[in-house]
Amino acid sequence: MESIQKPHGHADSSPYNFSLWNIWVASTLLKILLFPTYHSTDFDVHRNWLSITKLLPLKDWYFENTSQWTLDYPPFFAYFEWFLSRLVPPLVAADGCIKLTAQDGEYGYLTVIFQRSTVIASEILLFLALQWLIDTSSSLKEKKRNFVIACSISLSPGFFIIDHIHFQYNGFLFSFLVLSLVNAKLGNYVSCAFWFAVLLCFKHIFLYMAPAFFVYLLSVYCIKHRRFSTKDGILANLKLFLFDTVIWSHLFQLGAVVIAVFAVALGPFIYYGSMPQLLKRLFPFSRGLTHAYWAPNFWALYSFIDRVLIQLAKRIPGVEKFLCLFLKKSYPIDYSNANSLTRGIVGDVEFLFLPEIQPKHTFFLTLFYEMLSMIQLFINPTYQRFLGAVTYCAWTSFLFGWHVHEKAALLMIIPFTFCVVQDRKLLPSFQTLTAASYVSLFPLLFGSAEWLFKALITFVWVVVFQTSFNEVCHFSTTRTRRVVALDRLNIIYVFLLIPMCAIIQMIDIESRNFPSLQKLGFASLMTYSVYCAFGIVTSWNSFSWLYFLDDSVWEEKKAI
Repeated sequence: MESIQKPHGHADSSPYNFSLWNIWVASTLLKILLFPTYHSTDFDVHRNWLSITKLLPLKDWYFENTSQWTLDYPPFFAYFEWFLSRLVPPLVAADGCIKLTAQDGEYGYLTVIFQRSTVIASEILLFLALQWLIDTSSSLKEKKRNFVIACSISLSPGFFIIDHIHFQYNGFLFSFLVLSLVNAKLGNYVSCAFWFAVLLCFKHIFLYMAPAFFVYLLSVYCIKHRRFSTKDGILANLKLFLFDTVIWSHLFQLGAVVIAVFAVALGPFIYYGSMPQLLKRLFPFSRGLTHAYWAPNFWALYSFIDRVLIQLAKRIPGVEKFLCLFLKKSYPIDYSNANSLTRGIVGDVEFLFLPEIQPKHTFFLTLFYEMLSMIQLFINPTYQRFLGAVTYCAWTSFLFGWHVHEKAALLMIIPFTFCVVQDRKLLPSFQTLTAASYVSLFPLLFGSAEWLFKALITFVWVVVFQTSFNEVCHFSTTRTRRVVALDRLNIIYVFLLIPMCAIIQMIDIESRNFPSLQKLGFASLMTYSVYCAFGIVTSWNSFSWLYFLDDSVWEEKKAI
């Protein structure tokens, strides 16, 4: 990955050139070759948003519902679509790019070229942010680690699959997260808050990370950490906290920056009185617990258990009655809703045997784990602990959130990439998470050509970067038996992903010749979801163990 060239006056003289320029050129050429590949309904979603922001006044953006693909991203992304709509050439507009229709848009290849080009162009910001991460390294060893981090993110199979085939703008959005994390690393805490606020106004799913940013910035920038004495009494300690512990000027700076960003984003909609409609679009709880294709999280395993119980009850005499008695369900069971978990994107999910899950359950479960992780971050606000907290918050939201998409796996992979180099003990969790998450994206793409590409790029990425991280990760002085055992189990789990994907692909190909195999379509999706969910949940358990019980992983390390 490192091209050997002479250094150009850098303080850390090195025979290596840590530039992402060659990687950007090569990856851009590959992305251009992906133009003719399959694209999902998300392509028409963004095409429709171009039409909305181009043809309608701002006050009507979040009310327009000609198409089912209504605008449901925060204002900054709407402004971004408005900007892109101004760049649409007349020839592309005539091709159907800017047209409000009730059905799927009727567009040609010129529209495909234009929209895919906007994804590539917007992703330049991600490469610039990652290059800044490399350039601000304090030592050659740290620069090598940051170079591996930057390359692994810029060449992520997730961005290729989701952005450049399936179609979204995740690379552009994650550039703001990278800018925020790098500013936190450099101690630019106001800039960190600014970029994260900008990110929230582009895509509100990053709200799950907000507790980590809030607690870290509050603890490291706005509070003088000191010990309080019980001998002084509650009032004396409260006075000490308010007037000698809190740095109010810093707190006001952070508050002013965040409020200013949200004022720019929301101000016009507040002026037009459309805030209630905007919030309704951003938080649509009418959707079910799980997506039509289960994201590989805790609820995929929960749903799978319910499916297994259904099959046992239908096939083994006496099991249904026993389960109804044990789980306090009415007997007999009505199996007419047995397929309710797979009936579509929108709608309530009904479990036949397991307890029903409501949005409030997922909210409080996610909030509980996130708040639990904030305690240690507040007490010991190191940058390493902050990265761990951001990762933990994103991971928890993915596991326990309401109507989670498999594409949200990038939320936990990107911050985890930043912190995995801190300690070798984090590597098994990272390897399992990335392999399982990227494989879980495979069902998003259809066609033999797309399958070959996604399998090849994921395999190459796993081999190259898991080896690279193994070389640059900091080795702690304690290497326990538990870490060695996790390494071996991780290798077995990742290796078994290969035959699983191969068998499912063979069944998919043969189903074209044997109609009886078409009945296994959902079984294949369920296999992807359940097996990948098992890896993601177990790696989360391992990460949680290290986060809460091994402080050595999150300590400041010299020459890292």
